[in-house]
Amino acid sequence: MARLDVKPTRMELNNLKDRLKIASRGHKLLKDKRDELMRQFIELIRQNNQLRQKVEGNLVEGMQDFVLAKSLESDAMVQELFAVPSKEVALQIRLDSIMSVAVPKLFADVKEAANASEVPYSYVGSNSEMDQAIGSITASLDDLLKLAEIEKTCQLMADEIEKTRRRVNGLEYQIIPQLEETIYYIEMKLEEAERANLIRMMKVKNM
Repeated sequence: MARLDVKPTRMELNNLKDRLKIASRGHKLLKDKRDELMRQFIELIRQNNQLRQKVEGNLVEGMQDFVLAKSLESDAMVQELFAVPSKEVALQIRLDSIMSVAVPKLFADVKEAANASEVPYSYVGSNSEMDQAIGSITASLDDLLKLAEIEKTCQLMADEIEKTRRRVNGLEYQIIPQLEETIYYIEMKLEEAERANLIRMMKVKNM
């Protein structure tokens, strides 16, 4: 490890010792941050897997019901049933902080359209399978938002973990060893200068 190019003086020695103290404390804090990020990241991955399985199961079931309901009606009738939406959905995003990482929180603001009924189609022109399909897909909205929120959080936390890991490695394997080697070099130089000065004084005294 190449040492820093500084003059071997006591002032530089004190400055380097202060830098080493700050670097060591920063290294410990970053390691603690990395470990906590990893712990929360693993927990989020576990939640993500469980929620994804649930959402995919609900959507597959809903789509199967919808395909069955659609097969019992003509294409023109199905298009007419959903020609006019009965609800308006607005997505709201709020930012929270997890270990200084800004992560999104998603909320769906669902509003009934004007003069809309509970279902977006006529009971007379549809069938029970259609009701079941629409209900199943609608019930998955909150889980879909939560899944999107968790997956985006995992992505942001993974980026932050990688940044923190690089900083920890930079301090541990480059900056701190470089400072320690430079401090050792300056201390050796100062001790050598003190010995030379002591020998010079002894010679002067003998003369």
